Amino acid sequence: MPYICPICSAPLTLCDKSWVCPQRHQFDNAKEGYVNLLPVQKKKTKDPGDNKEMMIARREFLNKGFYQPLSDKVNQLAVQYHPQAETLLDIGCGEGYYSHRLFETIQKTSAGQCQLFGLDISKSAIKSAAKRYCDLQFCVASVFEMPFADNSIDLAIRIYAPSKVEELQRVMKPGSILITVSPGPMHHYALKQKIYSQPRLHPQESLVLEGFHYLSHESLSYQLTLSQTDDIQHFLSMTPYAWKLSDMQKRQIIEQGLECEIDFKIEIHQREQSATD
Repeated sequence: MPYICPICSAPLTLCDKSWVCPQRHQFDNAKEGYVNLLPVQKKKTKDPGDNKEMMIARREFLNKGFYQPLSDKVNQLAVQYHPQAETLLDIGCGEGYYSHRLFETIQKTSAGQCQLFGLDISKSAIKSAAKRYCDLQFCVASVFEMPFADNSIDLAIRIYAPSKVEELQRVMKPGSILITVSPGPMHHYALKQKIYSQPRLHPQESLVLEGFHYLSHESLSYQLTLSQTDDIQHFLSMTPYAWKLSDMQKRQIIEQGLECEIDFKIEIHQREQSATD
């Protein structure tokens, strides 16, 4: 297990139902199976990350398969670039939708030897993920101080989540693969038109990470059409635009249905073989 203590950075060992380091810092497994590795003194708010309502909205939306083309593409690239990865990490994993689909895909190519860790700062999201996908390892933690040992990850995905390049450099093995997903230029443009008088395109610049070779990029775009009230409500609740739409605008969208551009930018990075950072 590559977990390290979030307080002293020493290795953690599972003893019965608790993770313990040599300094006797202890972190108990929750009944759902996840471990909370975000100490109280490192929290900026009482309950950081997405709240339960946002988590449920995203889970229900993703379960309908509206973003399955993205998951399929990420998984295809993972197999293409690192089919024998044994230690997988989903940075900002949320409720685990992309995590479990990646695990199932890589497991088929790595003779069943892979292990996936999902990390998110939202306790609600991790609790839901662990309860549903009991064959994966989930922890509540900060993406800026990831509780994983140096050079312990073979393959990582980062879908929309922020991160700290120094932490990516630290936890990724030399030669490992990192797949990042961010909004493409036209992502959600029709929705932005309802909010802004002059909506801007998302930036197109490549994400260049120090200590990583930029291998390739892919674009994935398609039209999203939503007509069911629940689907529209879930979609609006999981996007940051929900806070900018008035109640009247939301009612109009629900009544009229929603057609919106989906545009993802997918980039593949490889950790340098010889660390010079």
